[in-house]
Amino acid sequence: MTRRAGDVSDGVPDGVTDTHAHGIDAALEGVDPTAPLWVFGDQLGPAVHGLPQHAERDVVLVESSAVLRRRRYHRQKLHLLLSGMRHLDDELGDRSTYHRTTTYREALEKVGRPVVVHQPTSHTAVEFVESLRAEGLVEAVLPSTTFARPRAEFESWAGEDSSFTMENFYRNQRRRFDVLMEGEWPVGGKWNLDHDNRESPPKGAQTLGVTDPWWPTEDEIDAQVRDDLDGMDLPTVGADGPRLFAVTPDEARTALRHFIEHRLDTFGPYEDAILSGDPWMAHSLLSVPQNLGVLHPLEAVHAAEQAYRDGEARLNSVEGFVRQILGWREYIWHLYWHFGKGYSTRNEMDHRTALPTWWTELDGDAVSAACLSETLKGVRDRGWVHHIPRLMVLGNHALQREYRPGALSEWFTTSFVDGFAWVMPPNVVGMSQHADGGKLATKPYSSGGAYINKMSDHCGDCVFDPKVRVGEKACPFTAGYWQFVHRHQDLLRANQRTARAVATMDRLKDLDAVLEQEKGRTDF
Repeated sequence: MTRRAGDVSDGVPDGVTDTHAHGIDAALEGVDPTAPLWVFGDQLGPAVHGLPQHAERDVVLVESSAVLRRRRYHRQKLHLLLSGMRHLDDELGDRSTYHRTTTYREALEKVGRPVVVHQPTSHTAVEFVESLRAEGLVEAVLPSTTFARPRAEFESWAGEDSSFTMENFYRNQRRRFDVLMEGEWPVGGKWNLDHDNRESPPKGAQTLGVTDPWWPTEDEIDAQVRDDLDGMDLPTVGADGPRLFAVTPDEARTALRHFIEHRLDTFGPYEDAILSGDPWMAHSLLSVPQNLGVLHPLEAVHAAEQAYRDGEARLNSVEGFVRQILGWREYIWHLYWHFGKGYSTRNEMDHRTALPTWWTELDGDAVSAACLSETLKGVRDRGWVHHIPRLMVLGNHALQREYRPGALSEWFTTSFVDGFAWVMPPNVVGMSQHADGGKLATKPYSSGGAYINKMSDHCGDCVFDPKVRVGEKACPFTAGYWQFVHRHQDLLRANQRTARAVATMDRLKDLDAVLEQEKGRTDF
């Protein structure tokens, strides 16, 4: 069967109905088929309101001012969320009722009858919905449909095991959804083509040279959202700016087609590379529409696979993209639930430093290290940088300087336009900060300036030198790395993947000078 971006049936992406139908039907047994459907702001796509089980239901959308004020979100994040909700309201017409109230409960009381709702995407929200069900405001809570694999199916596969690897999960996903497979074996004979996707940026290039991403055109709804946000006087962070990400299914499919046709083939080799003049590189920019629920992961994965089958994109690029979505993204989603509510407070490294003001204010001008400054400016101006600046610049710095992982996870959640409560704890607490005792990652992800120098163009004009450990030009990442290794040498020595770093540290003749310098460092 030929699969292309936008393959849908009655507005629902291919495969969603069959995959999730059993759980939905079981949850709806005995429930009024006309009970209104309450849709959260990250459930805005046809994989929720377009399901055949909801054909007779009106849709309830709630814009809660209390929720908008609860945290200090990036201004552009709030714009995307409200724009997505209001565009859906406009699309559904008379089928939708849009409530602008202080609380969700206030809106549901106005509905006048119990609603049904798909399970929300955080532990806190699930508990809240269950309390509303106990009060009679919610009649049924249905499984989530905005991910490929139902939660119940994952739990059955995972069992009681809490140490399975992403690679095993990813291979199971590929088999489960028959993606890039030839019978029982992966296309090309290898599951993982990461070794082909680690190229440094082209030397001397200011941009990667691929076609620009597709950009949405703001409309009257966006203008009204901007005016309303101005009037709300919310405690936001970051700069306002043009809407850069898709918030409707039509926009998301347009963005997906554009990526597949013009950018996917180049994506793989340079997916880990950084160019200061090209924040987008060849990345898809599809995380926002996916996390708003307007682009289903199976749509994106099937479109990429078809590009390979048609000879339009190289296998390592397609495999890397599939790995990001069907592998890592789904893995993070399921681990958020599998690890439980207390996971976000894990702090096995005992890191307790408060986030500095220049960090929380996104003040890239307050730091001198080019990589750190440019990355913070990117978060300030766009609410987005790709995964390597997140992990190997921001996360690396935070790990070396012992920032409290729970506060860091909250910062990523509120400061990034694609950050949601389920996204960041595994990515930050587990992957980036190794604060879960190794439940997710096998080693801490820390490195010196040499890695940043290899994978970016930041170091050339930086006031610091990635090769220098001591003195005015000492790179805070290089010196900070050896401080980190020294502080956690027992943990690192016991891990075969990091034991060599400790042995190297023991041979440094200037180690004492490095430690004394970094102990009092305030300039980055």
